[in-house]
Amino acid sequence: MKKINNVLLCGLGAIGSIYAVKISQYKDAKLSVLVDEARLIRYKNSPLVFNGQEYSFNYITKDSSFVADLIIIATKNNQLPNVVEIIKNFVGCDTIILSLLNGLESEDVLSEVFGRDKVLYSYYIGHTSTRIDRNVVHDDVYKTVFGESDNSQYSNNVLAVKNFFDAVGIKYEIPVDMEYSRWWKFLVNVGYNQASAVLNSPYGDFQKSEATNDIAINLMKEAADVAKAVGVKNTDKLIPEVIQVIATMLPDTRTSMLQDIDAKRQTEVDVFAGYVSELGKKYGINTPYNDMFFKIIKAMDDKNSKK
Repeated sequence: MKKINNVLLCGLGAIGSIYAVKISQYKDAKLSVLVDEARLIRYKNSPLVFNGQEYSFNYITKDSSFVADLIIIATKNNQLPNVVEIIKNFVGCDTIILSLLNGLESEDVLSEVFGRDKVLYSYYIGHTSTRIDRNVVHDDVYKTVFGESDNSQYSNNVLAVKNFFDAVGIKYEIPVDMEYSRWWKFLVNVGYNQASAVLNSPYGDFQKSEATNDIAINLMKEAADVAKAVGVKNTDKLIPEVIQVIATMLPDTRTSMLQDIDAKRQTEVDVFAGYVSELGKKYGINTPYNDMFFKIIKAMDDKNSKK
Protein backbone atom coordinates (compact mmCIF):
# COMPACT_ATOMS: atom_id res chain seq x y z
CA MET A 1 0.00 0.00 0.00
CA LYS A 2 1.31 3.43 -0.97
CA LYS A 3 2.02 5.82 1.89
CA ILE A 4 2.15 9.58 1.46
CA ASN A 5 4.85 11.52 3.34
CA ASN A 6 6.42 14.06 0.98
CA VAL A 7 3.86 16.55 -0.30
CA LEU A 8 4.45 19.31 -2.83
CA LEU A 9 1.91 22.14 -2.98
CA CYS A 10 1.73 24.43 -6.00
CA GLY A 11 -0.29 27.57 -5.25
CA LEU A 12 -0.73 29.33 -1.92
CA GLY A 13 -3.83 31.40 -2.63
CA ALA A 14 -7.31 31.27 -1.13
CA ILE A 15 -7.65 27.51 -1.70
CA GLY A 16 -4.04 26.33 -1.53
CA SER A 17 -3.56 27.97 1.86
CA ILE A 18 -6.27 25.74 3.37
CA TYR A 19 -4.30 22.64 2.41
CA ALA A 20 -0.95 24.15 3.41
CA VAL A 21 -2.16 24.89 6.92
CA LYS A 22 -3.77 21.46 7.35
CA ILE A 23 -0.77 19.48 6.09
CA SER A 24 1.82 21.59 7.94
CA GLN A 25 0.14 20.67 11.21
CA TYR A 26 0.53 16.92 10.58
CA LYS A 27 3.84 15.76 12.08
CA ASP A 28 4.34 12.75 9.77
CA ALA A 29 4.19 14.76 6.54
CA LYS A 30 6.89 16.89 4.97
CA LEU A 31 5.26 19.78 3.13
CA SER A 32 7.08 21.84 0.50
CA VAL A 33 5.47 24.84 -1.19
CA LEU A 34 6.67 25.54 -4.72
CA VAL A 35 7.28 29.24 -5.48
CA ASP A 36 9.20 31.39 -7.91
CA GLU A 37 12.04 33.64 -6.78
CA ALA A 38 9.82 36.73 -6.48
CA ARG A 39 7.25 34.95 -4.32
CA LEU A 40 10.01 33.41 -2.21
CA ILE A 41 11.15 36.87 -1.17
CA ARG A 42 7.62 38.21 -0.79
CA TYR A 43 6.37 35.27 1.28
CA LYS A 44 9.37 35.39 3.60
CA ASN A 45 8.93 39.12 4.15
CA SER A 46 5.14 38.87 4.40
CA PRO A 47 4.06 35.43 5.71
CA LEU A 48 0.60 34.00 5.19
CA VAL A 49 -1.93 35.00 7.84
CA PHE A 50 -4.67 32.37 7.95
CA ASN A 51 -7.63 33.06 10.24
CA GLY A 52 -5.49 35.51 12.19
CA GLN A 53 -2.51 33.20 12.69
CA GLU A 54 0.81 33.66 10.89
CA TYR A 55 2.30 30.68 9.03
CA SER A 56 5.68 30.06 7.43
CA PHE A 57 6.29 27.01 5.26
CA ASN A 58 9.19 25.21 3.61
CA TYR A 59 9.37 27.17 0.37
CA ILE A 60 11.26 25.66 -2.57
CA THR A 61 11.96 26.81 -6.13
CA LYS A 62 12.08 24.98 -9.45
CA ASP A 63 15.80 24.26 -8.96
CA SER A 64 15.03 21.92 -6.07
CA SER A 65 14.68 18.24 -6.78
CA PHE A 66 13.08 15.41 -4.82
CA VAL A 67 10.40 12.80 -5.39
CA ALA A 68 6.99 13.83 -4.09
CA ASP A 69 4.48 11.21 -2.99
CA LEU A 70 1.64 13.66 -3.58
CA ILE A 71 1.51 16.87 -5.63
CA ILE A 72 -1.44 19.21 -5.08
CA ILE A 73 -1.93 21.91 -7.71
CA ALA A 74 -3.99 24.89 -6.53
CA THR A 75 -2.92 27.64 -8.94
CA LYS A 76 -4.93 29.46 -11.58
CA ASN A 77 -5.48 27.71 -14.92
CA ASN A 78 -3.24 30.13 -16.81
CA GLN A 79 -0.31 28.96 -14.68
CA LEU A 80 -0.77 25.27 -15.50
CA PRO A 81 1.64 25.08 -18.48
CA ASN A 82 4.43 26.52 -16.33
CA VAL A 83 3.55 24.25 -13.41
CA VAL A 84 3.64 21.17 -15.65
CA GLU A 85 7.21 21.95 -16.69
CA ILE A 86 8.43 22.71 -13.18
CA ILE A 87 6.97 19.69 -11.38
CA LYS A 88 8.81 17.31 -13.71
CA ASN A 89 11.66 17.60 -11.17
CA PHE A 90 9.42 16.14 -8.47
CA VAL A 91 7.45 13.36 -10.20
CA GLY A 92 8.55 9.77 -9.61
CA CYS A 93 7.15 6.36 -10.48
CA ASP A 94 4.62 6.39 -7.62
CA THR A 95 3.77 10.10 -7.45
CA ILE A 96 0.06 10.97 -7.24
CA ILE A 97 -1.14 14.28 -8.68
CA LEU A 98 -4.29 16.13 -7.60
CA SER A 99 -5.35 19.20 -9.57
CA LEU A 100 -7.79 21.50 -7.77
CA LEU A 101 -7.95 23.83 -10.77
CA ASN A 102 -11.32 24.99 -11.99
CA GLY A 103 -12.68 23.62 -15.24
CA LEU A 104 -12.57 20.14 -16.73
CA GLU A 105 -9.32 20.03 -18.68
CA SER A 106 -6.36 20.17 -16.28
CA GLU A 107 -6.34 16.43 -15.54
CA ASP A 108 -6.15 15.66 -19.26
CA VAL A 109 -3.23 18.09 -19.66
CA LEU A 110 -1.38 16.49 -16.74
CA SER A 111 -2.14 12.96 -17.93
CA GLU A 112 -0.65 13.64 -21.36
CA VAL A 113 2.67 14.52 -19.72
CA PHE A 114 2.83 12.26 -16.66
CA GLY A 115 0.46 9.40 -17.51
CA ARG A 116 -3.14 8.67 -16.60
CA ASP A 117 -1.99 6.36 -13.79
CA LYS A 118 -0.56 9.28 -11.78
CA VAL A 119 -3.47 11.71 -12.02
CA LEU A 120 -6.68 11.59 -10.00
CA TYR A 121 -9.70 13.76 -10.77
CA SER A 122 -10.30 16.25 -7.99
CA TYR A 123 -11.85 19.56 -7.02
CA TYR A 124 -12.53 21.76 -4.02
CA ILE A 125 -16.05 22.66 -2.97
CA GLY A 126 -17.17 24.64 0.05
CA HIS A 127 -17.53 28.12 1.44
CA THR A 128 -15.39 30.60 -0.42
CA SER A 129 -12.16 31.72 1.21
CA THR A 130 -11.72 35.47 1.42
CA ARG A 131 -8.21 36.61 0.49
CA ILE A 132 -6.88 40.14 0.81
CA ASP A 133 -3.17 40.32 0.04
CA ARG A 134 -1.55 37.74 2.37
CA ASN A 135 -4.57 37.45 4.69
CA VAL A 136 -6.95 34.52 4.21
CA VAL A 137 -10.14 33.91 6.18
CA HIS A 138 -12.00 30.60 5.96
CA ASP A 139 -14.61 28.92 8.17
CA ASP A 140 -13.50 25.31 7.49
CA VAL A 141 -16.68 24.42 5.59
CA TYR A 142 -15.36 22.54 2.56
CA LYS A 143 -14.50 19.15 1.13
CA THR A 144 -12.06 17.74 -1.41
CA VAL A 145 -13.83 15.60 -3.99
CA PHE A 146 -11.48 13.17 -5.70
CA GLY A 147 -11.09 9.77 -7.34
CA GLU A 148 -10.94 7.87 -10.60
CA SER A 149 -13.73 8.21 -13.17
CA ASP A 150 -15.44 5.20 -11.55
CA ASN A 151 -14.93 4.66 -7.82
CA SER A 152 -17.14 1.62 -7.31
CA GLN A 153 -13.87 0.00 -6.25
CA TYR A 154 -11.05 2.17 -4.88
CA SER A 155 -7.74 2.13 -6.73
CA ASN A 156 -4.42 2.09 -4.86
CA ASN A 157 -3.97 5.80 -5.54
CA VAL A 158 -7.43 6.63 -4.20
CA LEU A 159 -6.78 4.56 -1.08
CA ALA A 160 -3.42 6.27 -0.52
CA VAL A 161 -4.94 9.76 -0.68
CA LYS A 162 -7.92 8.68 1.42
CA ASN A 163 -5.63 7.35 4.17
CA PHE A 164 -3.52 10.50 4.06
CA PHE A 165 -6.53 12.81 4.24
CA ASP A 166 -7.91 10.78 7.14
CA ALA A 167 -4.63 11.19 9.02
CA VAL A 168 -4.27 14.90 8.25
CA GLY A 169 -7.91 15.78 8.86
CA ILE A 170 -8.70 17.00 5.36
CA LYS A 171 -12.39 16.62 4.61
CA TYR A 172 -13.19 14.67 1.46
CA GLU A 173 -15.72 12.77 -0.62
CA ILE A 174 -15.10 9.96 -3.11
CA PRO A 175 -18.15 9.77 -5.41
CA VAL A 176 -18.90 6.61 -7.35
CA ASP A 177 -19.56 8.58 -10.56
CA MET A 178 -16.77 11.12 -10.69
CA GLU A 179 -17.74 12.39 -14.14
CA TYR A 180 -21.16 13.46 -12.89
CA SER A 181 -19.57 15.05 -9.83
CA ARG A 182 -17.03 16.97 -11.90
CA TRP A 183 -19.75 18.40 -14.15
CA TRP A 184 -21.81 19.32 -11.10
CA LYS A 185 -18.92 21.47 -9.83
CA PHE A 186 -18.45 22.85 -13.34
CA LEU A 187 -22.07 24.03 -13.37
CA VAL A 188 -21.52 25.83 -10.06
CA ASN A 189 -18.69 27.80 -11.67
CA VAL A 190 -20.42 28.38 -15.01
CA GLY A 191 -23.59 29.60 -13.34
CA TYR A 192 -22.73 31.39 -10.13
CA ASN A 193 -19.11 32.43 -10.60
CA GLN A 194 -19.85 34.06 -13.93
CA ALA A 195 -23.17 35.63 -12.97
CA SER A 196 -21.70 36.99 -9.74
CA ALA A 197 -18.75 38.52 -11.60
CA VAL A 198 -20.96 40.40 -14.06
CA LEU A 199 -23.67 41.40 -11.56
CA ASN A 200 -21.27 42.19 -8.69
CA SER A 201 -23.43 39.92 -6.54
CA PRO A 202 -22.56 37.92 -3.41
CA TYR A 203 -24.38 34.63 -2.83
CA GLY A 204 -27.15 36.38 -0.92
CA ASP A 205 -28.35 38.13 -4.07
CA PHE A 206 -28.99 34.77 -5.74
CA GLN A 207 -30.72 33.46 -2.62
CA LYS A 208 -33.08 36.44 -2.37
CA SER A 209 -33.75 37.39 -6.00
CA GLU A 210 -35.44 35.03 -8.46
CA ALA A 211 -34.45 37.26 -11.37
CA THR A 212 -30.80 37.18 -10.32
CA ASN A 213 -30.85 33.42 -9.80
CA ASP A 214 -32.49 32.86 -13.19
CA ILE A 215 -29.42 34.27 -14.91
CA ALA A 216 -27.21 31.66 -13.25
CA ILE A 217 -29.73 28.95 -14.10
CA ASN A 218 -29.77 29.88 -17.78
CA LEU A 219 -25.98 29.70 -17.88
CA MET A 220 -26.12 26.28 -16.21
CA LYS A 221 -28.82 24.94 -18.55
CA GLU A 222 -26.48 25.35 -21.50
CA ALA A 223 -23.67 23.58 -19.63
CA ALA A 224 -26.05 20.74 -18.66
CA ASP A 225 -27.07 20.32 -22.31
CA VAL A 226 -23.41 20.04 -23.26
CA ALA A 227 -22.80 17.55 -20.43
CA LYS A 228 -25.58 15.32 -21.76
CA ALA A 229 -24.10 15.50 -25.26
CA VAL A 230 -20.68 14.29 -24.05
CA GLY A 231 -22.26 11.34 -22.24
CA VAL A 232 -22.64 12.42 -18.62
CA LYS A 233 -25.42 10.47 -16.89
CA ASN A 234 -28.36 11.91 -14.90
CA THR A 235 -27.84 15.46 -16.14
CA ASP A 236 -31.43 16.35 -15.20
CA LYS A 237 -30.31 16.27 -11.55
CA LEU A 238 -27.38 18.67 -11.95
CA ILE A 239 -29.11 22.05 -11.65
CA PRO A 240 -31.46 21.16 -8.74
CA GLU A 241 -28.50 19.81 -6.78
CA VAL A 242 -26.43 22.93 -7.48
CA ILE A 243 -29.28 25.19 -6.33
CA GLN A 244 -29.57 23.23 -3.06
CA VAL A 245 -25.92 23.91 -2.25
CA ILE A 246 -26.05 27.58 -3.23
CA ALA A 247 -28.88 28.03 -0.71
CA THR A 248 -26.42 27.02 2.06
CA MET A 249 -23.68 29.51 1.14
CA LEU A 250 -22.97 32.47 3.41
CA PRO A 251 -24.99 35.38 1.96
CA ASP A 252 -22.25 38.01 2.19
CA THR A 253 -19.45 35.92 0.66
CA ARG A 254 -18.29 36.50 -2.89
CA THR A 255 -17.38 33.87 -5.46
CA SER A 256 -13.74 33.37 -6.45
CA MET A 257 -14.35 34.98 -9.85
CA LEU A 258 -15.94 38.02 -8.26
CA GLN A 259 -12.94 38.27 -5.92
CA ASP A 260 -10.71 38.18 -9.01
CA ILE A 261 -12.69 41.08 -10.49
CA ASP A 262 -12.49 42.97 -7.18
CA ALA A 263 -8.70 42.52 -7.08
CA LYS A 264 -8.25 43.39 -10.77
CA ARG A 265 -6.93 39.87 -11.46
CA GLN A 266 -7.60 38.08 -14.75
CA THR A 267 -10.53 35.65 -14.54
CA GLU A 268 -10.83 32.04 -15.70
CA VAL A 269 -13.70 32.70 -18.11
CA ASP A 270 -11.94 30.71 -20.85
CA VAL A 271 -12.42 27.44 -18.95
CA PHE A 272 -16.05 28.27 -18.05
CA ALA A 273 -18.08 30.08 -20.74
CA GLY A 274 -15.30 29.56 -23.26
CA TYR A 275 -15.40 25.79 -22.77
CA VAL A 276 -19.21 25.61 -22.89
CA SER A 277 -19.28 27.63 -26.11
CA GLU A 278 -16.55 25.49 -27.66
CA LEU A 279 -18.36 22.23 -26.91
CA GLY A 280 -21.67 23.78 -27.94
CA LYS A 281 -20.27 24.42 -31.41
CA LYS A 282 -18.87 20.89 -31.55
CA TYR A 283 -22.20 19.24 -30.68
CA GLY A 284 -24.54 21.70 -32.38
CA ILE A 285 -25.93 23.15 -29.13
CA ASN A 286 -26.84 26.83 -28.90
CA THR A 287 -25.14 28.59 -25.97
CA PRO A 288 -26.22 32.26 -26.21
CA TYR A 289 -25.88 33.03 -22.48
CA ASN A 290 -22.35 31.66 -22.24
CA ASP A 291 -21.40 33.25 -25.56
CA MET A 292 -22.45 36.65 -24.25
CA PHE A 293 -20.96 36.23 -20.76
CA PHE A 294 -17.68 35.20 -22.34
CA LYS A 295 -17.58 38.51 -24.25
CA ILE A 296 -18.63 40.59 -21.23
CA ILE A 297 -16.12 39.03 -18.81
CA LYS A 298 -13.35 39.19 -21.41
CA ALA A 299 -14.08 42.93 -21.74
CA MET A 300 -13.88 43.24 -17.94
CA ASP A 301 -10.55 41.42 -18.00
CA ASP A 302 -9.23 43.76 -20.68
CA LYS A 303 -10.30 46.77 -18.66
CA ASN A 304 -8.66 45.45 -15.50
CA SER A 305 -5.43 44.54 -17.28
CA LYS A 306 -4.92 48.19 -18.18
CA LYS A 307 -5.11 49.39 -14.55
